[in-house]
Parts: sequence; structure tokens; C-alpha cells
Amino acid sequence: MKRALPSITILCCCLLVLGPSAALADVPAIVLPADTTQAYVTLGILMLAAVMFFTEIVPLPVTALLVPISLSLTGIVPAEKAFSYFGDPTVVLFMAMFIVGEGTFVTGFADLVGKTAVRISRGNAVLLLVCSMTAVGLLSTVLSNTGTIVVAVPMILGICLSARISPGKILLPVAYASSLGGTVTLVGTPPNGIINSMLEQAGVQGFGFFEFALIGLPLLCAGLLYYGLVGHRFLPDHPDTDEELCLAEESTRRREKLPHAMLIFLFVVIMMAGEFIPLTTAAMLGACLMIVTRCLSMSEAFHSVDWTTIFLFAGMLSMSAAMTSSGAAAMVAHAVVSRFSDPWLLMAVCCLLTTLLTHFMSNTATAALMAPLALPIANASGISPLPLCMGIAMTASTCFLTPVATPPNTIVLGPGRYSFLDYFKYGWPLQLISMLLCILLIPLIWPFHP
Repeated sequence: MKRALPSITILCCCLLVLGPSAALADVPAIVLPADTTQAYVTLGILMLAAVMFFTEIVPLPVTALLVPISLSLTGIVPAEKAFSYFGDPTVVLFMAMFIVGEGTFVTGFADLVGKTAVRISRGNAVLLLVCSMTAVGLLSTVLSNTGTIVVAVPMILGICLSARISPGKILLPVAYASSLGGTVTLVGTPPNGIINSMLEQAGVQGFGFFEFALIGLPLLCAGLLYYGLVGHRFLPDHPDTDEELCLAEESTRRREKLPHAMLIFLFVVIMMAGEFIPLTTAAMLGACLMIVTRCLSMSEAFHSVDWTTIFLFAGMLSMSAAMTSSGAAAMVAHAVVSRFSDPWLLMAVCCLLTTLLTHFMSNTATAALMAPLALPIANASGISPLPLCMGIAMTASTCFLTPVATPPNTIVLGPGRYSFLDYFKYGWPLQLISMLLCILLIPLIWPFHP
């Protein structure tokens, strides 16, 4: 906990000391706010929220709700916008998939999948972990990593139920694997598409569809190796969760509704995979069908939603908007990144700054912010923008220290019974590994001076 806080605190304090005028003046196209008051207030709220999240002096949902409240009271974000994110499509997607997932449990579909997986792996916990990570990681290369993880969670919970394994020992690495898998192709994660779009708009040839795999596959393999060989030993094991799993298996299932749940689940997966209809529409339709076919009652559907996840994600979306609109994110980027001229240092700072921002902002928003900053910095330094842009794309998606860094991180918070601090405790080795791989390998694949 105490090691995590200085990273954000030092970054913001450096900005307060340096100020926007301290940065080099020859870096073009970085637009700073004329009045920095709101930016400093936003950073102050962010720092206070970080302290409250890591210490958990109040429940996580309350801290998350205090963020839009504070932004609204200070006039940084209008009230109607600050709280509008509770209707964000991704938030609705989470709610719908909680209901769909519950339907697979009540009917016994998740149990069936879980028992099949346990039989194949012979109940070996490490093998189950690696297989689950591999499957989700590979699916995320061509599907939305958010869609993949929301579909995978109920299946993995069924596996844990059958194998008598705490979900906390599998779900977090699987969420990380979905993010790592998303880095492999152009469509795997939104930051990749944003980076390519920014490059093309600037008249620079973008990356090929599978070109991301040159760094994405090493990152995915590094995650599999770390958790398969070492990391699995340190993952949490919640005894209370194990007891609940045993009780759940003994409870009566609506087995006669299993075919309905199976067809609905497969329908949602196919719709998401083929992008025939939007993710949120597919998930919400699946949730409604679960109730219409009586796989779930309305009461069970309401109780299946993990409200901690909903409040946490929706509340912090307002901070993402505030960081951009107030100019706080641009000030941080300008004050820190523009003070370095060596290409390798620029690469390291771009990756580090992207990582820090993404842990408290949407990774999509972070990529959209950092990409246009990297282009003029590269031009002013006389280097290719490709390594800097690829570094930003990768580090925007490989963030493992908070549950709000990426949607997959948020989705597993409730089902895995994790605390905010758990993400830092169990994710920092992979965070360090992925950061080093990005800084060291990307310039070798896409040289600064082609």
C-alpha cells in the first residue's frame, strides 16, 4: 500500500513544483489550459481518492461515488455529466453479464463446463490456471478483451466450483491475460486502434493488423510463464469463498432450464464474437432472455449484480473525463515527458506516464491523450514516432495495479473477492515485467532511427 501511493503522489507533486511553464517550450502541439486552477483541483481529488482506495478507510463504492460528487461540487464536471457515466454502455454491459452469468449457475450450465475442465486437467490448480489464461488470452486477440472476460467469468467460476478452488486464485490472472491478449492485434483492445488512427491522421503509415503481435505475443507469453511458474503461489485463497462454493454446489439447480441457459449464453457469445449487434445490446438481450425463459427470477437477477464493480467503474469514469477536460492530464504529460531528450529515456517516460495515468483513467482515454503528445515529441527529437506510439499502446493495456485500470480488472473484482490493494500485491511483478519488455524490446523492433 505505502509503496503504491508515492508513484501517484510524487508525479502530482512534481507537477505542482515544476508547473506547466517549466517544461521545454520547443515541444509543439501540446495544448495546456489557460487557467490551471481546475487542473490542480482535479489532481488533488485524484490523490485523495488514491489514498482512500488503497487504505479502504471507507468502502470502495463510497469512495468511487465521492469522486463525481467532488468534481460536481467544485464545478470541474457538471453534475449531469459527472453522474451520467452510470448509464455508460460498458457499465450496462457489466450489469447484463452479471445476470447472464448467474443464469448459467442457477441452471447448472457453469457447473457442467467446470466439471468438464476439471476432468481434462485432473483437478490440477496450476494447469487450470494456465489453460484458463491461455484460452482467454487467445480469444482476446481477435475479440474484445472486455467481451471475452465477461463471457469467461461465469465459466471460470463453474470450474472453480467443480475443482474446489477459490476463484481468487484464477480470476485475476485471467483478467490480466485478457488484457495481454488484446495487445496482439489491431482489434484486440481500443488503444491499438486509437494509436493507428492517430498515426494515419498525421500522415504516418500505421501498424499492420498482426504487427502488434511482435510485442504483444512476448507480453502474453511472459504473463503465462510468470503465473504458471511463480505467480500462482502468491495468489489469494479466501476460505469463506470456498465454503460458499461447497454450499452452492449442494443447492438445488433448475436443471430443466439448462438447455435454455446454454442457448442464450451461446447466442450472446456468437453475437459478441461476430459483432452482429453491439456488445451491450447482445448482453442486455441475453439478460432479458434469462428472465423471460425463467432461468432466473427477477429477484435473483437483481441480486446477481455486483454493485461494488458498477459503482467503482462508473464513478471513476468521471475522473477520466475531468483529467482530460481540466487539462490535468496534459499538464502531467507536458511537465514530465518534455524534460527528456534521449530516445530511450523518452521511451521509458512515455511508457511510465501512460501506465500511471491508465491506473486511474480509462485506458482508451489515456491512449487518446498520449498519442497526440508523442507525435510532436518524436518530431522535435528527430526520432521515429512508431516506438513511442507502440509503447503507449502497449502500456495503456498492460496495467495491473488497480481494479479501475482496465475493464477486465474491474469485472473480476467482485467475483474474485479482491480488495483494491490485492491488485497491487499480486500484479506488481507482472507490471514490472511487462514495462521492462516494452521499454527494451519495442525500440529493437521499431528503431528510433529507421
